[in-house]
Amino acid sequence: MADKSCEAVVESMAEVKVNGEGSLEASGNGTKKKEKRKKPAKKERDSMKGNSAKVTRTGIEASKAKDFGSWFQEVITKAELIDYYDIRGCYVLRPRSFAIWDAIKDMLDKRIKGLGVENCYFPLFVSSDRLKKEQNHVEGFEAEVAWVTKSGKKELADPIAVRPTSETIMYPAFSKWIRSFRDLPLRINQWSNVVRWEMTHCTPFIRSREFLWQEGHSAFATREEAAGEVLEILDIYKSVYEDLLAVPVIRGTKTESEKFAGALYTTTVEGFVPATGRAIQGATSHCLGQNFAEMFDIKYENDERETKHVWQNSWGMTTRTIGVMIMVHSDDRGLVVPPRVAPQEAVVVPIFKKGHEAIVVEEAEKLGKELKDAGYKVKVDSRTDKTPGWKYNEYELRGICTRLELGPRDIENAKVLCVRRDNGQKIELNRATAVTDLRKILGEIQRSLLERAREELYLNIQRVSNWEEFMSALNSRKIALCPWCQNASCEENVKSRTKNESENSEFNVQAADGEGQSLSGAAKSLCIPFSAELDALGAPPLEKTEKCFACDELAEVLVLFGRSY
Repeated sequence: MADKSCEAVVESMAEVKVNGEGSLEASGNGTKKKEKRKKPAKKERDSMKGNSAKVTRTGIEASKAKDFGSWFQEVITKAELIDYYDIRGCYVLRPRSFAIWDAIKDMLDKRIKGLGVENCYFPLFVSSDRLKKEQNHVEGFEAEVAWVTKSGKKELADPIAVRPTSETIMYPAFSKWIRSFRDLPLRINQWSNVVRWEMTHCTPFIRSREFLWQEGHSAFATREEAAGEVLEILDIYKSVYEDLLAVPVIRGTKTESEKFAGALYTTTVEGFVPATGRAIQGATSHCLGQNFAEMFDIKYENDERETKHVWQNSWGMTTRTIGVMIMVHSDDRGLVVPPRVAPQEAVVVPIFKKGHEAIVVEEAEKLGKELKDAGYKVKVDSRTDKTPGWKYNEYELRGICTRLELGPRDIENAKVLCVRRDNGQKIELNRATAVTDLRKILGEIQRSLLERAREELYLNIQRVSNWEEFMSALNSRKIALCPWCQNASCEENVKSRTKNESENSEFNVQAADGEGQSLSGAAKSLCIPFSAELDALGAPPLEKTEKCFACDELAEVLVLFGRSY
């Protein structure tokens, strides 16, 4: 979607200019059911089969396996998660997607507060002097920084940046707040939006010009304390992905070339999208060392009256989490959402029979109330202008975890038919125990989604020894665990070689970028997996004499390389 220029700008509006190439401007403020149904008419049969999706174009028409980009755009729009906006790379989060973000926020907020982290809020804007104070840091974001240059028709004397991240916004305050060892540790977090003016490959949830996130910032007296928090936060991020979103991730450390600009080191959780063979960075936890402390003069006096610089961390997780979940779990029928983050866990669908409508609606509403009283997120669909089959398609598209069907025969036999969204299994429940039985089914859905995704992840990680095996893995849509020398020049060479060889091969590098653009076939380092992750993978250990897969140097570590978002 191209940017649209405004014919007139209200004087109180701000003009935003963006650094980087192609400078842009934007102005803006199981069990089979026993009940025998009456055979429907052909039109209704077509609807119940799902053929209505082709006729009304309300269902998913693209194939996840054959046209991932179109499929992804259909899922997020037809399941009412995203709406497009008239500024490219900016998207509307509709209530159903924001409900998922709320579930993530609730869990994450509780966990970090349990560590002693407190929430706060800092301004959206940062002065040029502050932003450019740490040169390595600003160079990492320079091409993506949006600048406010005008107020109405008046040019600003000093352009103001819209935050791409908040280190340079927060740390002058840290230097005022921290005076003594008694002021440490300082651990704060803010829930906010940030702007990074991506020039290409904008993808809803995955890579956008504005996104929501939490960013934590902390200061400690010692490196050991800071290092401990880095891993604590990373484990919480892993828990968000695996325990909430049922998406398996691999923990590891970024290479020097891929670490956060200005950090001492960066740790990460990396996910994988099997349909495209691409990895995706899930969240990061950085140890900043004393770099920013020295730049912003953040010091404390210890108990021996010695003045020391603090040790700092920063860490963040974004709405990208939702996109990863969709890409991993959803299918050609639409959205699949794990129960723990689902906006709705169940829908009760009355099956009408002429002359029995009132009793069926009454019993459906009664079941719905019992479920709500028990804490379920549930709705009852008593509409009479839509067939059962139409409703089935609609709720499969929207990703509601379970469908509870209730007709006259079910009421007579004191049964409820439960249909799982994740695998289509039909389970006949006793009406008397349906409320408690549903909780078990939802738990099984949560477990099976994670188990299936983890199995797929492990099957798509290939241990390689040389370049030929590496390229074979990439072109089989896998990520590769490689012996590597840790030389930056070798890493850069891997990127350029894989890009060139992909362009000259038949490998289809097309993937979802949200704007119909082809993604690069270049591979990059993802992370150096922790030893626990390597043990879980069952990967052969690095041999002492093993050579780097991409050059003749002696290998020092095992690293994951792959194509990524």
